[in-house]
Amino acid sequence: MIIFESVTKKYGKETALEEVDFTFQQGKIYGLVGANGSGKSTTLKMIAGLVQPTSGTVTVNGKKANRKIAADVSYLTELDMFYEGFTVADMISYSASQFEDLSLETAEELLRFMELDKAKKMKELSKGNRGRLKLVISLSRKVPVLLLDEPFSGLDPMVRESIVKGLLHYIDFEKQTVIIATHEIAEIEPILDDVVVINKGHMTAHFHVDQLKEEEGLSVVEWMKKNIKHS
Repeated sequence: MIIFESVTKKYGKETALEEVDFTFQQGKIYGLVGANGSGKSTTLKMIAGLVQPTSGTVTVNGKKANRKIAADVSYLTELDMFYEGFTVADMISYSASQFEDLSLETAEELLRFMELDKAKKMKELSKGNRGRLKLVISLSRKVPVLLLDEPFSGLDPMVRESIVKGLLHYIDFEKQTVIIATHEIAEIEPILDDVVVINKGHMTAHFHVDQLKEEEGLSVVEWMKKNIKHS
């Protein structure tokens, strides 16, 4: 599990997260939602060990989240960080050299599912196909924690639904904790267990998706329209 204890993160005078206490449970898929600048990306970067709290602690499966936590965490950043001269196959090989847990067999399956040409160079790929490749690399790793920051950015809305369904095949529901920060709530709602709402650095709401439907008769999108007026 992932535990935030009294976590505050400041960038200069700006506060990205303030006094956050929260536990992400193992074996769940979380949707992390909120307006731009609400603290979603900072939350993921802290779990990935790329950003340290100004105060408080973040632990992942009992270990402090720092640079070494990469062995337990697969982090798909919203940034595009590819070597332009590499082919798709080169990027898979390079990623496998950096992460011993990356399954080449799973990567091959995902490349076929995502309909990516291994011989194509990175500079020849569209934004959407670069996004698909990031998903391939992230999902091919066999780690306890999977973090996806805006994973559908640049993808054609027509293919998002099929890709979301495909995610289910490559997630280990018993062992992995998955956190998806995205604006594409409607597409991912069918696979979510819980939703966590971040607003101005505070985790202001946490609910179970099925319970929301049963007790209030609302989808996540409907709940957000009703309760978050400016997101």
